[in-house]
Order: sequence, then C-alpha cells, then structure tokens
Amino acid sequence: MTRFADRIAVVTGGAQGIGAATARRLAAEGATVAVVDLDAARSQVVADEITAAGGRAVGLGCDVTDPDAVAATTDRVVRTYGGLHVLVNNAGITRDNLMFKMPLPEWQAVLTTNLTSIFLCCQAAQQHMVGARYGRIVNLSSRSALGNRGQANYAAAKAGVQGLTATLALELGPFGITVNAVAPGYVATAMTAATAERVGASPEEHQRRVAEQTPLRRVGQPAEIASVIAFLASDDASYVSGQTLYVNGGAR
Repeated sequence: MTRFADRIAVVTGGAQGIGAATARRLAAEGATVAVVDLDAARSQVVADEITAAGGRAVGLGCDVTDPDAVAATTDRVVRTYGGLHVLVNNAGITRDNLMFKMPLPEWQAVLTTNLTSIFLCCQAAQQHMVGARYGRIVNLSSRSALGNRGQANYAAAKAGVQGLTATLALELGPFGITVNAVAPGYVATAMTAATAERVGASPEEHQRRVAEQTPLRRVGQPAEIASVIAFLASDDASYVSGQTLYVNGGAR
C-alpha cells in the first residue's frame, strides 16, 4: 500500500515500542517519517532501520515538554521536507505509585510528558496544517484513562488526552484537519515490562496474568496498535474525527 505517498509524518516517542512500530508502518506505506525522541541517537537507529528497508526517515532528538524545542523541531521538518501532514503524539512515561505515596514531582512529570507535550506538538503542527488545509493528528491515550490502581498521574493524563483530542477536532476540523486518539490496552513494550517489575513479576508472568483476563486471551503487540494509528492517519479515515478508539482485545 502507498496510502502515505508524498506525506510527511512526525512520530514522537519513536525510538521504541508503539512509536517505533508506527514509524515503520507509516514509512512502509510511503511516508517520509521524522522519528522523534528525547535521545537523537536512539531515534536514528529506528530511522536507519527504515532506510535500510527502503523507506525514508530521519531521527531527531527533541524534548517534547520544551516549547522552544518542539517549535524548532517542527520547523526543521517543514523546512527540510516541505510540509507536515501527519502528527502522531506517542511520547510518554510512567511514574507509578499509589496516590497517597506519590510525590508531586512524579505527578507533574507524567502530566507534562503525557499531556502537555501533546498540546505543544499540536500547537506547533497546526500552524503548518491550517495553511495547507490538511492534517492528520493521532494522539495516544490508554485504557488506563478509565482508571487504574497505582496510576493516578498516568490515568489523569490519558483521560486528558481524550478531552484534548475532542476539543482540537472541533477547533481544527474547519481547516481539513482530523484529530483522533488511540487508547491501547496492555501492549508488550518496555514500558509494560517496567510495570511488571514494579509489581514484582517478570514481564512474561505479568503478560500471562493480563492475557487470562482479556477476551482474546493474549496481550497486544506494538504493530497491532500501529495499524490502527495508520488507519486514523490515512485518508481512509477522512470523515473520522474527535474519536477515541480503544484497542484492547475486547477488555471491559
């Protein structure tokens, strides 16, 4: 497929997990992808893998919580490639703890990285998308937005993503820009492996426990989330906006 031929895409948190899978998927379908992560060297590793497979990509370092860095990185992509059509806001962190033990800096760090960064990236991207009267923005929420013990900060941020997504769809829709969110359930990534360690389990054991409670009886894989992101970022979803799509194996 070449759904993204001549499209320029930015994927934040692109050095691993869902972000890396999304960068690979968009590139495989023809996009030129800026793989953005805090560590430029790690971003470039993914970009080099894409290039070796015949795609077009560049790895960029950017602190997505820094307004100036976000603006500069966005402008660099537009100057280099001539536009910006797709933005995938995937960057995120966890600082899990029960609410009564959670230090304020851990609350603030997760809200800033997982929610404020999306506002900053969308604000920078829309300046270019509005003029072109075209854009596709996909934000990463989570099933944790519905509430998850030990993740008051993460759940609040991911619920905020859904409200931000719905609001930006209203504001940007008149300019031909769609804004949607994807809310994954449990996906086998480095982040969920860290969660397993926090509760004293191996990643394999933790995944087994989650799978037993999931209707499909398994956990998700990054490529499966990437395929949904790619749909929402494509013109196949041209009349879909303001939505949050849960991708969680049927869990309730």
